[in-house]
Amino acid sequence: LRGRQTLLAEGCRGSCSEEVMQAFGLREGRDVQTYGLGVKEVWRVPQEKFSSGLVQHTVGWPLQPTPMSSTYGGSFLYHLEPDLVLLGMVVGLDYENPHMSPFKEFQRWKHHPAVRKHIEGGECISYGARCLNEGGLHAIPKLTFPGGALVGCSAGFLNLVKIKGTHTAMKSGMLAAEAVHALLQEGAEEGAEAVAYEKALEESWVYEELRQVRNCHSAFKYGLTPGMFYSAFSTFISKGREPWTLSNTKSDAEKTRTAKECPVLEYPKPDGVISFDLLTSVARSGTNHEHDQPSHLRIKEGQEDVARSVSAVEYACMEQSFCPAGVYEYAEEVGEAGERELKINAQNCVHCKCCSIKAPKEHIKWTVPEGGGGPSYAV
Repeated sequence: LRGRQTLLAEGCRGSCSEEVMQAFGLREGRDVQTYGLGVKEVWRVPQEKFSSGLVQHTVGWPLQPTPMSSTYGGSFLYHLEPDLVLLGMVVGLDYENPHMSPFKEFQRWKHHPAVRKHIEGGECISYGARCLNEGGLHAIPKLTFPGGALVGCSAGFLNLVKIKGTHTAMKSGMLAAEAVHALLQEGAEEGAEAVAYEKALEESWVYEELRQVRNCHSAFKYGLTPGMFYSAFSTFISKGREPWTLSNTKSDAEKTRTAKECPVLEYPKPDGVISFDLLTSVARSGTNHEHDQPSHLRIKEGQEDVARSVSAVEYACMEQSFCPAGVYEYAEEVGEAGERELKINAQNCVHCKCCSIKAPKEHIKWTVPEGGGGPSYAV
């Protein structure tokens, strides 16, 4: 990086950002980040089904079938001019059951009458998936390092209660730019640190907005109903002034329980009208990678045996379940202790980054593919 100051704005789980955080210890003294996986479709619907500006957010079925279900997540549905319906589901990646498939949960959810009525008779024209930062205020790392800073979702400014982060990301970029400009105007030498940026952010409305909802995600570990009551209290009554913090000390990968501890989940077959199979959906993402390039999805050095002897044996080959693009598949041949070989279909990848977060022992490293490959989102 040859710039006098480099601002990293890669989005959630950015490759350079993660390397910088590790190299400079930017996460020391901060909560462990937790993430969500968003799966989304765009439908073109008949005019009689369209209601301009309609917004619908839900929690409950199918992610939380009981009042004490601890899986975090919910759905969104928006009507967008001229005749589009954008709908999706966000699943907290701190879920425990390795059999869970966020993609299949989303497909099942669309059959609920309150959702199906919006898209029935329409046509699904696009599909995509992406991870989100959900750790909130206390998981934001130190924002500056010698010669640069983190902005936007590279740091993690998402307001998860609103499921919105564009406004906070933009403001963080503005504050970083002002701090860097002032630093350069002073004639700072190469490698200087724009420490004024972090102080300015802490004094801005971004910090106050995230402070008010800092405990909401963690509250749902006690169940859906306690989480909803706590979030209402924190958001509307205490405004984040409660004198305690519900900290997160474990990664999403560490929170997964073994397969034998969890029930196997059965999902209905897609009907091809409202719900679809995985590969049909991936085709709608427009994703493309040159087939002869080295895989951008790599097994970390020293963890070459994790998929074969840990994930396959203890976690029911969970990469097959959590990946929303069919990138990972295990061989049918099973060893004496349940071992199975992992195959990586990197050309299917939609760049959600979920594998680098949820895989057992975080044994997969997501790197940037060559040639600008990836999904081609038009909406």
